[in-house]
Amino acid sequence: MIIFSYVLLLVMVLVSVAFFTLMERKVLGYINLRKGPNKVGFVGIFQPFSDVIKLFCKETNYMMIMNMVFYLIIPGLSLVLMLMFWVLFYWLSGQIEIEYGMIYFLCVSSLGVYVILGAGWFSNSKYGLLGSFRGLAQVISYEVSLAMILMGVVFLSGSYEIGLIADFQNELWMFFGMIGGFFMWIVSCLAETNRSPFDLSEGESELVSGFNIEYGSYGFAVLFMSEYGNIIFMSMISSILFFGTFGMISLIVLLVMYLFLLVRGTLVRYRYDVLMMMAWKFILPVSINCFYLLLLIKICMI
Repeated sequence: MIIFSYVLLLVMVLVSVAFFTLMERKVLGYINLRKGPNKVGFVGIFQPFSDVIKLFCKETNYMMIMNMVFYLIIPGLSLVLMLMFWVLFYWLSGQIEIEYGMIYFLCVSSLGVYVILGAGWFSNSKYGLLGSFRGLAQVISYEVSLAMILMGVVFLSGSYEIGLIADFQNELWMFFGMIGGFFMWIVSCLAETNRSPFDLSEGESELVSGFNIEYGSYGFAVLFMSEYGNIIFMSMISSILFFGTFGMISLIVLLVMYLFLLVRGTLVRYRYDVLMMMAWKFILPVSINCFYLLLLIKICMI
């Protein structure tokens, strides 16, 4: 039953990715005062499946100078890493309980940099390589602050296990004690998932499409699914870390996902030097100070 539950979870994640793209088109349509997709089926409900069929039926072009084996492996690796995150999904019973779940989360997220680097490197494209370098520096920079905020939550709750962190917030949400930490977490999540306004690796006016420029057809579709699956997971983990309630978790996850889309539709892309300066000169020092403050609070509580 546990294996069946996780297989069903993975299927639901992939279906959620499809409908998240529909939600994004609808939200961006309303933000830009135009209609979203409304032709394919009832209120555009078959639009995601139409996109998937179109992408997987397109012709794939290969260059002679590609490192072909690794070039083909990278999209699959990105999808596997995205699905590995969902082992942490928390049921009330019958789930795999990982005692050091937050360490597992940091380990899997750190492997994502190899996908960004490999996609640009193995395609042997100058534009792809430049985009992968920029994405790599961005993800590594914001991963440090993400880990510091996460460790603050872990020290305050006294556990690395996701279920115990949620139970710790039965009386009071962590959000009310870490409002600043929550917004820095969201900023770091936006940078980790390469979303606007931090999608520097995909600056269309400069790098065409970033590290995935040479990927088309199913390769692009799989990278695309991995990116949106990561966004859904980061929304889920954010709701558990800072709100911790399972009665309203679906609503809070949807609100955090909507925040990702709202930011994309309203904010402009950061300049690269401003992006890196904000990571190392503002978010990282503040997150370290918050970490020590929470540690002091925990010591006083003991």
